[in-house]
Formats: sequence, structure tokens, C-alpha cells
Amino acid sequence: MLTLPLILLLLLFGAIAGFLAGLLGIGGGVILVPLFLWLFPLAGLPAEIIVHTAFGTSLAIIIPTAISSTYGHRKRGNVRWHQVSYLALGGVAGALLGSALAAELSGPVLKSCFGLMQIVIGLKLLFYHPRLPPEYEREPGSWPFAAVGFAGGCFSAFFGVGGGIVAVPLMLILLRMPIHLAVGNSSALIVVSSIAGALGYIWHGLQAGVNLPWNLGYVNQLVALIVAPLSILFARFGVRIATRASQDKLLKAFAVLLVLVGLKMLVQF
Repeated sequence: MLTLPLILLLLLFGAIAGFLAGLLGIGGGVILVPLFLWLFPLAGLPAEIIVHTAFGTSLAIIIPTAISSTYGHRKRGNVRWHQVSYLALGGVAGALLGSALAAELSGPVLKSCFGLMQIVIGLKLLFYHPRLPPEYEREPGSWPFAAVGFAGGCFSAFFGVGGGIVAVPLMLILLRMPIHLAVGNSSALIVVSSIAGALGYIWHGLQAGVNLPWNLGYVNQLVALIVAPLSILFARFGVRIATRASQDKLLKAFAVLLVLVGLKMLVQF
């Protein structure tokens, strides 16, 4: 059962996740999933479905948040729909595969995978600064966009996060896109991959016989309804900051947070 302090905490972390989604094009799941893994046991969810429900609920919240981010980036000319269409084709296929793979793993194994992922990404953000190639003179073809979308979609659904942490670097390094365009396109990709991933978690949860109040498969609708509004609002604020501020200091602080949360998960495992 959700108490008032837990609801207030959900609202706070929803705002933080939305802000980071708009600022960095990452979806916000790296903040929401650890929160849900801590909160759902307190709310009385059965232990065997906590991890999968945390991932599925995170993806459901990411959908409207990413829509808000995409709308803000589109107004600033940072979304190319013909590129997004190919990213989305790959993203749907990847998300369906990722959610199917996650459904086959036990909660503790999936949780340890998530913790390890947080640490690797945090260290990468802190210490790995590749020399980006020059921006493209001729736009890549359709298949490279579809491949990037597949990688982002699979990562997104498997870990219950937006997938932008994979998609943005791939668009910068492999597709040689400008940073603001990569972030904008990533936000649009996250909409599609999160929808496909959330549907996958709903389907696999129903097949597993999950039948709890407010749960549709592995998606807790009550938590999604509480968190989503502030997440949407703060995603637009993050987009405004992204277009006019240096992100380096915030990125480093965010990276340290990822490493600490990942270590805590692995120690608990």
C-alpha cells in the first residue's frame, strides 16, 4: 500500500527522471527503476514480480515523458522524422526481443544485470570521452539507422530504461550526427521502443498469471499515473536547459550517482 511519504517520494523522483530525460535524451529509467526496486517491497508487492514490475512500470512512464521531450526538441528543429522512422523500425524489433529475454530471467539475476549496467555506463560517462568524428556531409542510409534503433530498443526493454544511453552515442560516433539532433531523434525513438517494451512486459506478465490490484501484467498503473504528470512537465524543462547550457558538470554528477546505485544493487544481490 502506498503511504503519503512514498507518494511524495514518487513525485520527487518522477520530476528528476523527467528533467534528465529532456536534458540528456535518456528516458529517465535509470532513476525510476532503482526507486521502484526499493519502493515496491515496501508497498507489499510479491518478491517474485518486483524486478519485472519495476522495469515494466518504468517503461510505461517513459512513454509520455519521451513524447513531451520529443515535442520540445521538434519545436527546436532537432527531430528528423524520416530518420526516426528507420530508427523506430529497428527499435520495435529490439524492444520486443529485449522484453522477451528479460521475462525469461529471474528477478535477482535481472537486478544484478541492471546494477552492472549502471556501473558500466557511469564509468563510461566519467572517463571515456571519445574524439567524435566530423559531422556527416552525406546522410547515412536507412539500414544504419535501423541498426541503431534495434540496439537502443533491445537495451531499453531489457533494462526498463529509455535506451538513449545507447542510441545517442551510436548516433554521434557511428552515424556522425550533431549532438542536438542525436538527442532529439533519441527522444522520438524512446517513444516507440518504450511502447513496444511496455506492451511486451504487459503480455509476459499476463502469461505469468500476475493478477494484482492496479497491475496490468508487469505494469503497475497506479504508480505510472502518480509519476507520469510531473515527469512530463519536467521533461520540457530539461529540453529548454539542454539547448542553452553546458551539460558536463551535470553529466559527471549523474555518472557518479549511477555508479553508486549500481554498486548498492550488486552488494544487495
